[in-house]
Amino acid sequence: MRVLVTGANGFAGRHVVAALRARNHVVVGAGHVRDGDVDAGLDLDDPANIHSVVAGAQPDAIVHLAGQAFVPAANADPIGTYNVNALGTARLLEAGRALAPRARIVVAGSADVYGLQPRAAYPLRESIAPNPASPYAASKVAAEAFALAAAHTYGLDVVVTRAFNHIGPGQDARFVVASFARQLAAIAAGGPPLLSVGNLEAQRDFLDVRDVADAYVALAEGRAPGGVYNVARGEAVSIKEILRRLITIARVPVEVREDPERMRPADVPLIVGDAAKLREATGWVPQISLERSLRDIYEDARERVTAAR
Repeated sequence: MRVLVTGANGFAGRHVVAALRARNHVVVGAGHVRDGDVDAGLDLDDPANIHSVVAGAQPDAIVHLAGQAFVPAANADPIGTYNVNALGTARLLEAGRALAPRARIVVAGSADVYGLQPRAAYPLRESIAPNPASPYAASKVAAEAFALAAAHTYGLDVVVTRAFNHIGPGQDARFVVASFARQLAAIAAGGPPLLSVGNLEAQRDFLDVRDVADAYVALAEGRAPGGVYNVARGEAVSIKEILRRLITIARVPVEVREDPERMRPADVPLIVGDAAKLREATGWVPQISLERSLRDIYEDARERVTAAR
């Protein structure tokens, strides 16, 4: 199977490409040329470019990962985020409709679309109506809507994922778990024993990016019916607990300091999902424990800190 992966050189994209190749699929990777290691440059603001990429790939499946993924950056530029995440997805779907109408299209969404929900709603299921609490989440709701509308109106074979917080080696240090690991690795290398944090009370459903990649591949292979699928571990863990475990792994003395710059204005206190629908449709279950993820993240951070010295 030929698979076009957008955002192929991003955090999740690199793992999706590796997972597809491990299953002997032919991958055409598209993304920002400035980030390197792609087969085709992709500009989600340029319909002609998108059509060219899809025409060149001749895909049997498309895994659409490209877009703005960092919530603070999305909040700082909501219009730009809507353009890339929502309209960029619409442009890709139009190119798929014109040039690869029978391709399975996986649109990678986010569990952030659920927003604030009553306690009785947890663990969150796909039947729960989105309630976006940020411009980022709103952009992902719109992308979902475009994808599902394309399926209903034009008969495209579309699945939408709502992935919960994925972590793992190679993640940008702007994200919370990677940030903790990078700061701890710098301390272990002789830096000042100070660690800056934001809100530690929020509880999240953390899942290894390699498991997320396997879920996307299972959906791309077309065994599951179209629709919306949660990608989740199903366990809520506080950010404070994640930090405690990383400090234990790093084995360094630290002073934890709250940094107002790291606080988000609308931080949802709890996000945890139910992935039973995905499991029943594909057989997917997470394979990588949270402990292994955290150890791999810390080792990756140590290697990066050492390489930068």
